[in-house]
Amino acid sequence: MEAVLREGGFVARKPGWTGRVFEDFEVGDIYEHPLGRTVLPADNVWFTLLTQNTNPIHFDHVYASQTEFHRPLVDSTFTLALVTGQSVSDISQNAMANLGWDEVRLPRPVFEGDTIYSRSEVLETRVSRSRTNVGIIKVKTIGYNQEGAVVIEFVRTCMVYKRGCVPHTSRPTLS
Repeated sequence: MEAVLREGGFVARKPGWTGRVFEDFEVGDIYEHPLGRTVLPADNVWFTLLTQNTNPIHFDHVYASQTEFHRPLVDSTFTLALVTGQSVSDISQNAMANLGWDEVRLPRPVFEGDTIYSRSEVLETRVSRSRTNVGIIKVKTIGYNQEGAVVIEFVRTCMVYKRGCVPHTSRPTLS
């Protein structure tokens, strides 16, 4: 922490949140990820089209109205990306690499207008056998909607930098 002279005296300049490093994770820790996100119709259509998913249940309201859901389903890979993204500030802000997503389950559909929240539990930690600057963590992440219904769950494994090994960002200091 650095002291900065301002009118009226010194004030502390404090760094913002920079994420956890490998040593911060303990098996059993649960992180309630802070941000929820409402899925917009544009999210669903754009993601579906960007990924070349041609199933009309995601973007054709007339088609979707004839299914048991009676409305478009949100592309499940969008749900996976959204919930993974929600977990970054707590889990992988300092990741070197994601190693895999396993046991992906989608117990309930997501619809346009749903708000998705998530949380992760640390299942396993171990030092890397091949890289001295990282450890490997495994977490189970659950995404749920505004009613508390689980819409996705998966296990993710990633390499996270150890303390003192995180690359620094090059950022100018403002006075």
